[in-house]
Amino acid sequence: MLSKALLAGLFGLALAACGPAQAKPPYWIVRDADSEVMLFGSVHVLRPDLDWRPPELDAALARADDLWFELPIDAMSEARTAQLAARHGLMPEGKTLTSLLSPQGAQRLARASESLGVSLAVMDRLEPWFAEVLLAGAQFRKAGADTSGGVEKTLSASAPASAQRKAFETPDEQIAIFDSAPLIDQAASLERSLIELDANPDAYEALVADWMAGDLAGIDEQALEPLREVAPALYARLVTDRNARWLAALRTRLAGQGRTVVVVGVGHLVGEDGLPARLRALGYSVEGP
Repeated sequence: MLSKALLAGLFGLALAACGPAQAKPPYWIVRDADSEVMLFGSVHVLRPDLDWRPPELDAALARADDLWFELPIDAMSEARTAQLAARHGLMPEGKTLTSLLSPQGAQRLARASESLGVSLAVMDRLEPWFAEVLLAGAQFRKAGADTSGGVEKTLSASAPASAQRKAFETPDEQIAIFDSAPLIDQAASLERSLIELDANPDAYEALVADWMAGDLAGIDEQALEPLREVAPALYARLVTDRNARWLAALRTRLAGQGRTVVVVGVGHLVGEDGLPARLRALGYSVEGP
C-alpha cells in the first residue's frame, strides 16, 4: 500500500458529487503566541485541470514567511531522487520480485503490468517498494494525472518568492526510508496493493474524491488502514516515525515567530498519528476538521 500512503482521484465525479462550493481539501491552522502554521494535506499527483485550491490556502501563502515540503521542489532534487531509486531499487543479482510474492500475487502483478502498460520483465528486477511506486505512477498516468499538476509543484511555482522554501527530508533520506525496509514488509504492502488494484482499479480516483471532499475517515480508510493492517512495521517507518521527526522540526519553528505553510502528503495529517493531533496533544491551538 505504498502507493496510497504516499501518492494519492474520481476527478470529474469528485467535483460533480461535492460541487465546487463544498469541495475543500483538508487543512489545519496551528497557533501559539507569536506563530501561525497552516498544515495542508496534499496529493502529490493530480490531473492538471482539477480545481482544488481553497482560497484560505492562497491567503496563507500570500503572507507566509516560509513554505515547507517533504522534499525540496526543484530539478536537482527530482533528478537525485530518480538516480537513487534506480540505484537502490533493484533486486540483488539472481533474485526476482515474483519470488517474493505468493503465486496469486505473481499473477496479479502480471495482470497489472499488462493493464498499465508496464514491462513485467522490468518489474521483476525491482524491489517491492520501487515496483509499487512504478505501478502507482502508471495508474496515475492512465487516469490523466501527473506530477506537474500535483500540489507541491503547483504551490512552489505560484507562491511568492519571498516565502523561503524548506524541506523536512533530503532525497537520500527519503529513499533510504523505503529501501531499508525489510523485504517481507515491502512484499506484504505490494501484495495488498495488487489485490486492491485487481478488485478496484478506480481506488486512486476514489481517494482523490475523499481528499476533495475533506473526508478524513475516507482518507484514513483508503490510504492508511490497509498499510497498518498488513505491515504495521512499515506503516511506522513511513508514517509514524517520519511524523515524529517532522513534529520536532515544527516545534522548533513554532518556538520562533512568523507565518508558515506546510504542505505534506495528506496521510501524514489524519488520525491520531497525524501531525495536527500530535500538536494538539502538546497544547498548541489547532483549528481544523
